[in-house]
Amino acid sequence: MSYGDRAVLVIGGLGFIGGRLSAALADAGARVTVVTPSRQKHHDAAVDLEARGIRVLDGDVRDRAQMESAVRGQHVIFNLAGQSGAVRSMEEPLDDLDVNARGMLTLVEAARRENPKARIVFTGSRLEYGRVGSDPVAETHDTDPLCLHGVHKLVAEQYLRLYERLYGISFAVARITNPYGPGQPRARTAYGVVNRLIHLALAGEALPIYGDGGQRRDYIYIDDVIQALLALGTAGTLGTSGTSGTGNIYNVGTGVGTSIADMARAIIAAAGSGRIEPVAWPRLAEQIETGDFVADISRIRADLGWRPAVQLDEGLRRTVAFYRAHVAQ
Repeated sequence: MSYGDRAVLVIGGLGFIGGRLSAALADAGARVTVVTPSRQKHHDAAVDLEARGIRVLDGDVRDRAQMESAVRGQHVIFNLAGQSGAVRSMEEPLDDLDVNARGMLTLVEAARRENPKARIVFTGSRLEYGRVGSDPVAETHDTDPLCLHGVHKLVAEQYLRLYERLYGISFAVARITNPYGPGQPRARTAYGVVNRLIHLALAGEALPIYGDGGQRRDYIYIDDVIQALLALGTAGTLGTSGTSGTGNIYNVGTGVGTSIADMARAIIAAAGSGRIEPVAWPRLAEQIETGDFVADISRIRADLGWRPAVQLDEGLRRTVAFYRAHVAQ
């Protein structure tokens, strides 16, 4: 199944992932509608997407009437709306609950009422697993989040599973590891550590690393994330939820772990500037730190034939080049 002439809705379609996904959908021939809570905040991105023939609407995923209108006639719905950041979710718990949980419930209710045949693709998070140890983590691993962001992402998945069971809503979840690549602003510090460190390195500033920097993460380039989401949106019948409830939930990562200290050194080498500065863990960040996380991606590889194509050194090279050019403008 292709996206040619199919109606596709991208909620949160002007963000870091959403903007790239919306453009890729348009390139694939889809009739794309983007819903954003603040067109003014992303004015330039909105203008660029409209130049590709994409319709951009102001709207909030928590608004029932707006969602009911937006989902009508759509074949595929990507829900990328949400508040991100583990520490931020603990500092702003009710906001995180409102956007990430109530927003999803509003969306699935709108789909049930107005377009139950649409397919919903949701972006979950590695934070749903909690502290898992050093081995690669499969989708069947227990979920035990250490922060409210992980809890609320998990709740959103539960809504999808319940509405699948009761009303036949089709869905897929991409539990994304640590995405990076062109498109995140320098001011963003709540999440997106790789992009933040690149901005600092290019400015010749210190790259702060908590503790000894030994904690490993699974970093995935943005273009690979987009290809995984596209595949999930058009896939045929996925694994059924069954007793474990994970049949249509997929890890989206590389299966390779890199310590944050090694990542910082690679960024400094690619940028040709910057320096590592060890800093003490902030109390809250230390309390909710998950330690190592590397995804087992064998399920999405087997079911959809997807695998990451961009190696870390190449992804860093592209990202550094983008931000260097951007700063020079």
